[in-house]
Order: sequence, then C-alpha cells, then structure tokens
Amino acid sequence: MRKPYVLLLQIVPVMPILLLLTLATPARAADNGSWSVYPVASAVAARPYFYVSADPGQTIEDKVVVANKTDQPLTFRLYAADAYNTARDGGFAVKSIGEKMRGVGSWAKLPKDRITVPGRKTVTVPFSVEVPEGAEPGDHPGAIVALDERVDRGDGSVALGVQRAVGARVYLTVGGPRLPALAVENVHISHHQPLIPGLGDSTATISYTLHNTGNVTLEPKAQLTARGLFGRTLLTRDLKKIPSQLLPGQRVRLTERWRNAPQLDWADVKLTASAKDTEESATASFVAVPWLVAGVVLVGIGAGGWLLAGRLRTRRERARGTARPAPTDPQPKVGQTSGA
Repeated sequence: MRKPYVLLLQIVPVMPILLLLTLATPARAADNGSWSVYPVASAVAARPYFYVSADPGQTIEDKVVVANKTDQPLTFRLYAADAYNTARDGGFAVKSIGEKMRGVGSWAKLPKDRITVPGRKTVTVPFSVEVPEGAEPGDHPGAIVALDERVDRGDGSVALGVQRAVGARVYLTVGGPRLPALAVENVHISHHQPLIPGLGDSTATISYTLHNTGNVTLEPKAQLTARGLFGRTLLTRDLKKIPSQLLPGQRVRLTERWRNAPQLDWADVKLTASAKDTEESATASFVAVPWLVAGVVLVGIGAGGWLLAGRLRTRRERARGTARPAPTDPQPKVGQTSGA
C-alpha cells in the first residue's frame, strides 16, 4: 500500500515553507507521531476515514477528533480541503489554505478554524457538509486537516521552513448517476540502445497518462504488452507504479522502463488500463535498429551502387566508341542514270 506521506510546497512572503502532510489511509487513522486526526467512532467500530453519502441540497453532520500525543499543548489551524492526485506519483494529496476549493473544501463548515489541544488530550469538533443543489453527482474526495502553523526553521543552514499537518480523508459521494470511465492518453516511447548490438543494454521508456474521465474514484490496474514482427510476444507485464486511487477528473503522468528491449525489431506496445466497470487501451510503436550498423550498411549500399553505375557508364561509352555505322545504298542524283 502506498505510504500516506505527501510533500506540498507553499510560498509565503518571508520564506518558503514545506508543508509535510500526513493523510489517513484505509488501514489506519492519520498520525505523524505527535498528533492524529480521525472520525469519531461509530456505534460499531472505529473509522480511519470519513465515508459519507448525500443528495444535492442535503446537509450531513459528523465529528472529527484531534488527538495531541505530546506532553505540551498544541494549537492547530483546522480546515477542510479538496483532494487531488499528485503529479509526481499520483499520491492522495489535498489543497492548501488559500487555494480555490470546489467540493468538500468549499462545502464543509467548521465552527472554529483554530483549536488548542492540551497535552495527551483530545478535542472533538463537530462539522457539517452542505451539499449545494447543483452539485455534480459522483465522488468528491477531500479531508479535514489539522495544521500546526509554527514554522520549523531547522538548523538555519538552508532558507527553508517546515510546517506539519495531519488530515483525515473524506470520501463524499453525491447521489446521482455514477459514470466510471478511464482513458490512456499520450503514450510515448523513447528507445536507447548501443551503437553496436550486443555491446550494451537496450532500454525503452514508455510514458503515458492515466486520466479519470468519469465521476467515480477508481482503483486502476494497468498492463503493458509488446509484440514484435509477425506477432511475437516480447513482453507482458502488470504495472505496479500506478496510483492506488485515481480521483475523478485527475490525470497522472507515469513512466515504465523496459530493460532488455529488442535491438533489431519493430515493436508494437499496448497499454491497457482497467478499473471496475471500465477498460481502455492505447498503442504506440518504435523501430529498434542498430544505427551504426545500419549506417555502415547504407554507406556500403551507396558505395556499391556508385561503383555499379560507374561500370555501366563505362560499358556504354566503350560500346559507343567501337560501333561502326551500317552501310547504306547510294541514292542516285536527280538527272543522272546509271550505266549498263
């Protein structure tokens, strides 16, 4: 399972701040060792994250717990945020304060934006989510975040401060048609091989974009297949470096390395991405040619053609020089007769 640690960069007037955000995973509550954020337990069991459903125009209410695991009181900025997939690896991340919110970050209402939690204590904060009448159906992921606004400047050796935050994920589903859809876009292949076959490794790098074009959070799977001339199977691989969740509307650019790719072949590469109730494929091709050898062959062919043309030209010139004109019958001049 992908680690829940996400790095976000926020610029402030005084100095750059690196926001270290810990988010809850489906396995456990969000916890960075100093404080944790999680939903109030239900009557049945503890909840590591919020999973709620509502229709457009409906308001739902819930409670979030912030637990201080240190001996000293801690003050937090409490806010709701929309979620997105990071461009780096597709990890689950949330927007920072000040960014435009369109879903949970805009609809969730907290009674206060700052709380102080005594050492070794917890504070429970109620909140509501007011889903507007015109809300689009489908999934609207987000989080309730507790941010420590203090800036850790480290040892001062670099002009960089660190803020830490912990967020409990919110999976909000708005009632209406659910449309799972997944696209594979912009498949590109870069191929690197030695100039002389056998004297080095041949590697192909396949880059592609996974795009959630529907309104449902997907758990995608992807497979890479490559075939050579005459349909020979060169590679079949289930891809591992894909996001565990691809949120609605999100694109993630990914790469996959193919070691020991062919050094002399025509390869057709097919990427197939699938999730529940959806599947899509895209293809690309590349020609594997040892260019140094190919260049030598082309130069040899060119030189051979030039020599052959020269020989043919020489033969034609010799043929024209040794040929004699064929004899013709003399034509009598007008007014003359030939003797008997």
